[in-house]
Amino acid sequence: MTMHDMRTSMRQLARGILTVALILISSLALSVMAQETEQPAKKPVKRSVSGGRDPFRKYEAPRPTVKASREESPIPTIQERITNYKAQKVAAINARMPAPKPTTALLLSEIQVIGISRSPRGYAAIVEAMPIKLSYVIYPGEPFFDGQLVAIEDNRLVFRRETVFSDGRRERSVEYKSLRQPSPVNSVTVPSANPSVANAKSN
Repeated sequence: MTMHDMRTSMRQLARGILTVALILISSLALSVMAQETEQPAKKPVKRSVSGGRDPFRKYEAPRPTVKASREESPIPTIQERITNYKAQKVAAINARMPAPKPTTALLLSEIQVIGISRSPRGYAAIVEAMPIKLSYVIYPGEPFFDGQLVAIEDNRLVFRRETVFSDGRRERSVEYKSLRQPSPVNSVTVPSANPSVANAKSN
């Protein structure tokens, strides 16, 4: 065999090997594609979010719950309230404004109902301020330090009481004050037709 024939045989062998390799590679590629086509697409796994919080929302720390305070605001003494009333009265007079009522210095718990009568203005009541032993004639709408007179009935007064707490909250309630019953000593005494009514002293 000549050199030329050997070269030709080697070329043909190389071409055969290359052809076989290409066929194997093509078959392998077709097999892989067929397997990928047959396998169902995997669904994305959903991760559960605890607490129902939106994962794309910025985290916010929970706000602390503030319990409503049940402690009432301190109430000034009767002398402090009277001093404040006098200062308000002087300021109103200097400003040519109506002076506040003396009852604005009194608590509802500091008064007693000693009489109820009918006047040209309607029902009126006579109350006694126990800490200072003074009496006043009052009408519906009369203001007090912690409330207001709403109505006068035959034998009792109806008040709207306002309670102020240390946290600034205000709570309103209805309070009744009955006509004071006469004591055994006063029951045998004939009451005067015109009960004396004292006004608040300016000094």
